[in-house]
Amino acid sequence: MLRHTGSDDGLGPALTHLYAHWLPKSGETPRDFPLYCQRIRFFPDVPEQEAVTDIFLPLA
Repeated sequence: MLRHTGSDDGLGPALTHLYAHWLPKSGETPRDFPLYCQRIRFFPDVPEQEAVTDIFLPLA
């Protein structure tokens, strides 16, 4: 799980980091299941820069 704080504009770079940097170095294998996100705090309930999204990458 990767926690992203900030606007949705930062989700793409967070996913790139997860797949291109963390996953190859981790030695883990992704499960045959899609990545999914859970919104913890989101705009407009909080300012956009305080939005929180947890990104889950299921592993084998």
